[in-house]
Amino acid sequence: MALNGKIAVVTGAAQGIGKAMAEKLLQNGAKVALLDVNETEGNNLMEALEKVYGRERTLFHICDVESEEQVKAAFQKTAETFGGIDILCNNAGILNETVWEKTVSINLMGVIRGTYLALEHMNKLTGGRGGIIVNTASMAGLGPLLSCPVYTATKHGVIGFTRAMAAASTASGYGIRVNALCPVFVQTDLFSTIPSNLGPYSHLADETQQLIEKFRVLSASEVADCLLELVTDETKNGEAVLVIPQGRKYMTFPSLIQ
Repeated sequence: MALNGKIAVVTGAAQGIGKAMAEKLLQNGAKVALLDVNETEGNNLMEALEKVYGRERTLFHICDVESEEQVKAAFQKTAETFGGIDILCNNAGILNETVWEKTVSINLMGVIRGTYLALEHMNKLTGGRGGIIVNTASMAGLGPLLSCPVYTATKHGVIGFTRAMAAASTASGYGIRVNALCPVFVQTDLFSTIPSNLGPYSHLADETQQLIEKFRVLSASEVADCLLELVTDETKNGEAVLVIPQGRKYMTFPSLIQ
């Protein structure tokens, strides 16, 4: 998919990985709707991006991915303003083992909700143009982080949902590819607050630090570079790609159907 003129929506867009994704999409010619709960940061980012890319290429919507009403309204406004939706980056997420219900609600239910509402605009069977959805998972979706069992569960869920939705879209003719990004640790606000958000597993902080030292830390722009590959390469569908400082690895999974 060539990005010039395409319309993208990024959740959790005001900072970190989401911000880097938005910048990467704009650099390659897309129009981008920025969705985030942080109104101040979101508006500041939109103003900064407008100075570089022009006023007609970005929108900001205050949006909590836990709210069906807010997500639906943001998608509708994007489609009305820009003329549709071609790309969705389900990126919003938290890591907090103390508020585990909220972690599940944002990290997993938010991805499912965003995907289903995006289908209303993107599905070729209902008048959409098709497109691509990229879900931000994590290395924790590929193997357990012992200090973050709930976060691990949500990211495993994101990968399972991604792979099943990709297969369902292909079988049904939706015209939508679905992929998952699985970065190791990324230099973001979420990363910096990990030690204070482990809750009942705070005694395992040293084990987390050992993993950080083993894998090292990515920049958000490195994750956005991988996003660009998943979006533009039409052969990528149902993929879970591990993003590490040394590069990227497309994961393989056992098949239930022999």
